[in-house]
Amino acid sequence: MRIPRIFTPQTLIENTLIELDEHAANHVARVLRMTAGRELILFNGQRPAHFKAIIEETSKKRVSVSITNELQSQNESPINIHLGQALSKGDKMEFTIQKAVELGVTEITPLWTEHCDVKLNAERLEKKHKQWQGIIISACEQCGRDVLPKLNPATKIQSWLSEVNADEKWVLDPRGNKQSKAKSEVADAVIAVGPEGGLSQIEIELACQNGFSSKLIGPRVLRTETAALTAISLLQYQYGDF
Repeated sequence: MRIPRIFTPQTLIENTLIELDEHAANHVARVLRMTAGRELILFNGQRPAHFKAIIEETSKKRVSVSITNELQSQNESPINIHLGQALSKGDKMEFTIQKAVELGVTEITPLWTEHCDVKLNAERLEKKHKQWQGIIISACEQCGRDVLPKLNPATKIQSWLSEVNADEKWVLDPRGNKQSKAKSEVADAVIAVGPEGGLSQIEIELACQNGFSSKLIGPRVLRTETAALTAISLLQYQYGDF
C-alpha cells in the first residue's frame, strides 16, 4: 500500500514528536481516516528531502506524529524552469499549474496580457492565488516532489519580461522560429505563454527586445495549456531529466 505523502509548513527534525498543523491534521484524520500506528511521509517544501513518520494519536482536531528518519530525494530536475503563464478562463489555469508542477517547473508567474479576458478584482485574485498554491501543494504530494515551486503574484507581462533572467528564454509564437539546435548546457530557462488568442505582436517584440527567442513548437495551433506543457517537456528533454 502506498504511504500517503502530506505537506506541512512546520519544521521537521528526525526523532521528534510534533502535532500536525490544522490543515494536515484534518486531511489525515477526516479525509484519509488514518489511525495510530499508520505511516506517513512528511515534507515541508523547503528542500529536497522528506521524513518518515508514524501516527501516535488522532482526534477530530489534532494529530500527533513521531518523525523517525529523513530521506533525501533526487527527483528535482537539473534545469530550473520559470513559467510565465497568461491568465486563462475556466479551469485551464488550474490544469496548467498542476501539470507544470508534475513536469518539474520551479517557478510560476501568472501574467496579465493584452488579449487576456480574465476579470478579477483584488479580493478574487487573492482567493485564486491561495487556490493555485493549494494545487501546487497537492501536485507535489501526488508526484513525489519535496520542493514546492514558487508561485509569484500575478503581474503585467511588460514588467515581467524586463525582470526575468535565464540562460534560455522562450516566448511562444505561432509565427516564430522552429526549434534550433540545443545549447550544450542550460541551468535556467524561462517560458512566456500567451492566453487563448496568443500574445500580441507588440508583446512578442518586447519579449525579443528583452532577450527572448520567438519559438514555434510544431505546425499546429495549440491551446494555451497544451503550449505551456509542450514547451516545458521540450526543455526537460533537451536540458533536464526526461
